[in-house]
Amino acid sequence: MKELAGRLTALDPDAGAAVRVIAYFDRLSESRAGLEALVRGAAVLAGVPARLVDAERRVRVRVEADGTRRDSGDPPDPGWPSAALVPGGAAALWLERAEAAPSVVDAVILERAAGAVRLVLDRTRGRAPVDDPALVETVLDAGAPEAARVHAARGLGLDPGGTARALAPLDGRPLVMTGRVDAETLTGRTGTGRVGVGPEVPMLDLPRSWAQARTALRFTAEGTAQDPGQRVVHADELGGVALLADLVAPGAEAPPDVRALEAAGASTPWLLATLDAVVSTASLRAAAAEINVHHSTLQDRLSHAEHLLGWPLRTPQGRLRLQLALTMRHLTRS
Repeated sequence: MKELAGRLTALDPDAGAAVRVIAYFDRLSESRAGLEALVRGAAVLAGVPARLVDAERRVRVRVEADGTRRDSGDPPDPGWPSAALVPGGAAALWLERAEAAPSVVDAVILERAAGAVRLVLDRTRGRAPVDDPALVETVLDAGAPEAARVHAARGLGLDPGGTARALAPLDGRPLVMTGRVDAETLTGRTGTGRVGVGPEVPMLDLPRSWAQARTALRFTAEGTAQDPGQRVVHADELGGVALLADLVAPGAEAPPDVRALEAAGASTPWLLATLDAVVSTASLRAAAAEINVHHSTLQDRLSHAEHLLGWPLRTPQGRLRLQLALTMRHLTRS
């Protein structure tokens, strides 16, 4: 590549420079360089500050031409040369060059740097869920021919040989996501409702991830005083608890312990949130801190709850029984 760049430079300086740019970003990508290194490379090669802005994923990186990072909250100038990270997307890489039209080398810098940045963001911050309804339905359909699912994956911009996971929002269409999934990413893409998250699987195994995401959704809660619990549940964190979903059908008659919880919760507004804190924290003191009450107050509440429910809550067996009852409560009403 170095020899080729030298020969091209003798014939066309811009062509030689472009080849060197391509080789430079290829090396950064092979070494799995981070966002700042990629933006710094764009700035140093272009000789002007470079700026990465992805407001949706809360990423802002600005590097001066000398390689010094100096972020800025000011919006980019629309007149600067830029490259979108995805076609038509708002996230972009900018070169702060306003005094002249972008050169051929600028265009190559932006194209190669933006492509490398997109790969890093997809790997580390999670790719935006793809939501073309027909194509998503196809990749999640176990009955669809493999060729059709491969075609749909490509239509969604996904690598058929890569991995992804399915998401099952309570009040929305199915989604497919690549990369890491965190609470911030999910909130930005699905809103603040309940979401079941399937495991990361090979692209052609997405129907399995979708089935597990729907199961995980049944274990979610609204996160309110009357429906305490997690709003987002990952299927691969459920373990053997997921087997309960096969035993408790939605809308079926609630087991006796769940009926006891419902009756106790109806008469005592603080009860369900208190009991959820007891089973989801490491100790009673941690549970008291979670619901912002004194430890002695929590003890009084547990005594009252034991009277209402009819079983002890401060023994390992009683806590397990309580956790199962709370879990089955989610499963019967979903």
